Amino acid sequence: MTHPAHSTRDRLVLNAALLFRQKGYHGVGVAEILAQAGAPKGSLYHHFPNGKSDLALAAADWASAEMMRIIGDAFDAAPDFATGATTLCYKLAKLFDLSGHWDGCPISATLFEGPQNDAFRAKSAALFDSWIAEVARHGQRFGLGAATAKDAAEMLLMGLEGAWILARVRKTSDPLRRLPGLLGHQS
Repeated sequence: MTHPAHSTRDRLVLNAALLFRQKGYHGVGVAEILAQAGAPKGSLYHHFPNGKSDLALAAADWASAEMMRIIGDAFDAAPDFATGATTLCYKLAKLFDLSGHWDGCPISATLFEGPQNDAFRAKSAALFDSWIAEVARHGQRFGLGAATAKDAAEMLLMGLEGAWILARVRKTSDPLRRLPGLLGHQS
């Protein structure tokens, strides 16, 4: 998936994010990332002094930015929280279908299956909290109180993680599409 317009660092991050999502942290070697990115061997440590673990953190940031974009796209044009939540579920279902029905959550596949270290745990917490905060911000924009918006955002994100796993097991995006109705967000 090399793209000549992207810098070597960007190609490493993008390809690492995609490979980690597909195969998990331990399922991908540095040589595979370098080959997929079309990057020379020395470039990894030039851009990421601690190697694969630094690259995993950068890949998680990239994947999180993509998720934040998807959340924004789902909620920005929505007339209410329920419609935004439903749109988010359907957008993720479409992404699941495009991924070939096997890719994992970009954060959990990268950081939960990686080394058990404080940096990975802290990054995971910060990224998931940022998604919850963004959904809660939209909830408040639609008139939900702060606590209610946070609860709705957490319930939606918890549901999405579980639905994604069930979708992987069943090899169908139906659990993601059913989620809004199960959470009472069907519009």
